[in-house]
Amino acid sequence: MQYFKMSKGQYAEFVKKKSPNSNTFVDTLKAFLVGGLICCVGQALFMLYGLLDLSKDLRGTLMSMTLVFLGALLTGLGAYDDIAKFGGAGTLVPITGFANAMVSPALEFKTEGLVTGTGAKMFIIAGPVIVYGTSASVVYGLIYWLVSTL
Repeated sequence: MQYFKMSKGQYAEFVKKKSPNSNTFVDTLKAFLVGGLICCVGQALFMLYGLLDLSKDLRGTLMSMTLVFLGALLTGLGAYDDIAKFGGAGTLVPITGFANAMVSPALEFKTEGLVTGTGAKMFIIAGPVIVYGTSASVVYGLIYWLVSTL
């Protein structure tokens, strides 16, 4: 209850003592390196799909889908959190950060069940537009790929 009796200045001092110190230069460098590495993986995927003699548009689509899948997979395995602890904001900028932001809330409610927990909370927290847009783009991408290869 002592926290409620603090003045604004006392509270600011208390927060300053409890907050971890950070080295802005090192944190920025880590974010740059991790974000850059994720982007390099994306470029490598784009070039790899080029070896399959696919169009530039299709390579871009497949690269984006692969990065979203990898981001969701790493989040589900708990590895994305470790990467984010090291790389900070570098994990938020690329497309994998989007996948992490979508999968993380759903995982928090998995104990409530697959439908009423994960499924329902994914729509509530991540937002219907994001979930629908991602799901529709995957389905559309697969249909487009199937039709274009026939």
